[in-house]
Amino acid sequence: MKNSPSILIVDDSRDMLELLRRQLESFHLIPIVSDNVIDAIEILETTQIDVLITDINMPEVSGEQLIRYASEHFTKLPILVISGYPNLETAVNVMKLGALEYLVKPFSSDELKEAVFSLLPEETLKEEKTQITAQNSFQGIIGSSPKMQELFKTIERTKSNKATILISGESGTGKELIARAIHYNSDFSASPFVPVNCGAIPDNLIESELFGHVKGSFTGAIADRVGFFQAAHTGTLFLDEISNTSQELQAKLLRVIQEKEVTRIGDTKAKKIDLRIITASNVNLQNLIDKGQFREDLYYRLNVISLNIPPLRERNGDIKPLVNFFNKKYSKEFNKKPLKIAPRVYTTFENYSWPGNVRELENLIQRLVVMHDDAIGLDEIPQHIKTQIDTLPEKDSFETLKEHEIKYIKRVLLHCDNNKTKAAQILDIDRKTLREKLK
Repeated sequence: MKNSPSILIVDDSRDMLELLRRQLESFHLIPIVSDNVIDAIEILETTQIDVLITDINMPEVSGEQLIRYASEHFTKLPILVISGYPNLETAVNVMKLGALEYLVKPFSSDELKEAVFSLLPEETLKEEKTQITAQNSFQGIIGSSPKMQELFKTIERTKSNKATILISGESGTGKELIARAIHYNSDFSASPFVPVNCGAIPDNLIESELFGHVKGSFTGAIADRVGFFQAAHTGTLFLDEISNTSQELQAKLLRVIQEKEVTRIGDTKAKKIDLRIITASNVNLQNLIDKGQFREDLYYRLNVISLNIPPLRERNGDIKPLVNFFNKKYSKEFNKKPLKIAPRVYTTFENYSWPGNVRELENLIQRLVVMHDDAIGLDEIPQHIKTQIDTLPEKDSFETLKEHEIKYIKRVLLHCDNNKTKAAQILDIDRKTLREKLK
């Protein structure tokens, strides 16, 4: 993301903002979003912006007024106009006001990329190609490791269908991020993406939240309410922590998926729905089925396509790009220079198992950016990361004795800052023996 251009997106549709944000991140650009013109002007006044993307029809203050303001006060700022209501007269007017490009919704990712990069300097195009070569990503998700590349290929194959998907993975691996990538890479990405954390909604409310209710159907139902299923119509409903649902709710979810219709609480008529359902769990649902805690028939309905997100410790080569990304992200957010990170810090990170996965890594880098202003060495890294002892490996992942010895010698050298005399003392061998092992 080094020196990546900043793109300000202004649109009153939150779904469109999210779609554009993810697409621009996949182009290795830095998106900044605003859902109204007033806030957008404040951003322009306080932040270096390289391209402005704005809708036309917005409440209170229109996009045309923003274009006029930007053209008068930021004369060199290129402007791209997007509109869902194509009109030749409007297009001519905004071009006269200073807009350089005009896209009609819905537009493809390639059309957006072509329009944005046509407004950027030539050197930016060269830099963007270099970054793509150096750092593989998909819909803003960084991952060049073989396991992540295979995951991206699977997501790509789901692009034109609405088959249900079950995402599994440890806590902190980014299951919602993957769900969003699936939605925003699909042919219906302009439709709503509705995330629901099933574990965060009380049992007595979750049915109403999911299916909706009619006025007077229960105490507190003071008005008709549309549930999450209807809110996600034509788009994607993401049910996180699906394992936390009750048996009763599971039976109702099964019926909704089978019949493709939902009935609000207190209503007599079912409403047809057309959407993709993505669920996620950080526990093994098959184990819950064996214990009688999850319906087997629902499991097979949800598990048409299965995606397993690898833990960070199995993503060889991804830690350094992720560290650099979070370093740039939070440095920009807190208006600081990116931290200089010593090579041995990266080595330490690669030797750590990251039980909290990408979330744990992100939180650590954010904390380092907040607390420090210059270089980061081992002294600034939490002790538990530097001194972690390997836990017993899984049954099918044992190392050879030689592999284990190599890893241990590397760890001792890292601890001694590559002082071979000191390392030999800890290992209880002489320097000559250590030299031979290093060869």
